[in-house]
Amino acid sequence: MLELVLFRAIPRRDVKPLARALLDMFGDFAGVISAPAERLLGVAGVGEAVICELKVVEAAAHRLAQARVMNRAVLSSWEALLSYCRASMAHRETEQFRVFYLDRKNVLIADEEQARGTVDHVPVYPREVVRRALQLNASALILVHNHPSGDPTPSAADIDMTAQVGRAAEVLGITLHDHVVIGRAGEVSFRADGYL
Repeated sequence: MLELVLFRAIPRRDVKPLARALLDMFGDFAGVISAPAERLLGVAGVGEAVICELKVVEAAAHRLAQARVMNRAVLSSWEALLSYCRASMAHRETEQFRVFYLDRKNVLIADEEQARGTVDHVPVYPREVVRRALQLNASALILVHNHPSGDPTPSAADIDMTAQVGRAAEVLGITLHDHVVIGRAGEVSFRADGYL
């Protein structure tokens, strides 16, 4: 698959060695297409045309995964939601915190990035999460963030922040359905694992 994408960017050239170098550096196809442009440029043979092709494929993958969850009952299409989160977050090199806002029927009405952080921390403000839920007339929330380390095990700070958001939401009649931590090795659901 990677060779086909590279061939579109560099026609009439053997792209197999470049594909191998990219896979060796970034691990797998998803790691290659989601790698930052600066790091991709560090691989011999990668130029703007290759980066453009890779980022088009990445954007298409995200749109496809998002289309499977937008305006649908999220709790009944949980696997589609997890696939979307894996596609958009599992290979990021910094933490990202997103909130899925749901209506009374648990239909996804908004997917919003609340914050970006560093390799091991993202600042989250419970007040802002709940304020935005009120603006959207959301009845429920699902929190999602990634761990660039690949290990989705929640930290003590993750657990504390989730409790804070849950308390703030509850006061206003908003349900916190779950907090999902995405890692390359899988994901952890606070609800399923007893943290919530």
